[in-house]
Amino acid sequence: MAYSTLIIESGVARLTLNRPEVHNAFDDSLIAELNAHLEALHRQAEAGEVRAVVLGSEGKSFSAGADLNWMKRMVDYDLDDNLADSRKLAALMHGLDTLPCPTVCRVQGAAFGGAVGLAACCDIVIASGKAKFCLSEVKIGLSPAVISPYVQRALGERQMRRYALTAEVMDAEIALALGLVHLVVEHDKLDDEVDTLLATLLAGSPQAQRATKALMAAVAQAPDSDATREHTCQVIAKLRVSQEGQEGLSSFFEKRRPAWADSNNTPHASERRS
Repeated sequence: MAYSTLIIESGVARLTLNRPEVHNAFDDSLIAELNAHLEALHRQAEAGEVRAVVLGSEGKSFSAGADLNWMKRMVDYDLDDNLADSRKLAALMHGLDTLPCPTVCRVQGAAFGGAVGLAACCDIVIASGKAKFCLSEVKIGLSPAVISPYVQRALGERQMRRYALTAEVMDAEIALALGLVHLVVEHDKLDDEVDTLLATLLAGSPQAQRATKALMAAVAQAPDSDATREHTCQVIAKLRVSQEGQEGLSSFFEKRRPAWADSNNTPHASERRS
């Protein structure tokens, strides 16, 4: 039985955790599935076949973090086994974080433990007012180690120290104030807001979005250096002379929609659930 689903329609990939009976907790099988999906999505995004990815889940919880049965098995793992498991989770976070196309995380309920990492790895997070977030690891003698680079980037070092050490629950509004979430909406408006955001993303140039996402990652590594400044010049110069760059400029001056926008047809929530 598949623990996750991947549906691609009109250039939008919807990657959905599908273990509602255990609050979408993840184990080694789900991590393996998600890694396989992300590898395929990376290739499709590079080829321009996938314009955006929505990460979501079925049921009332986004994800409870690690599966209890998986954790029970870990008790008997030696150091090498634990390293192997951790590296697969690290690959999942890195794969999601580095997808070339824009990524949207749809959080309808509780996101605990590693699930906070999944949200932090996405470019944009839209949460229901019912959503809650918690770095719960220290309560069971563990640490949010693998997800820490991504969550700390979202929260900042000071807030990360607090919530990683206390395991306090952040409601949606606190997560919004701290920068983990970009938008909090009424629960029954969640899918509408995701669709609205997708329409906005699909109006942008696919090539420019891929280049911009890669640029942001590079700038974050060394924001003030000669190499970074030269890299930024190279990026904009190459985009200006590219086919999509020329089309974007021409359409702007000619007061028409660019070619990539005319090809988009994003399905609405009602269509997805029919």
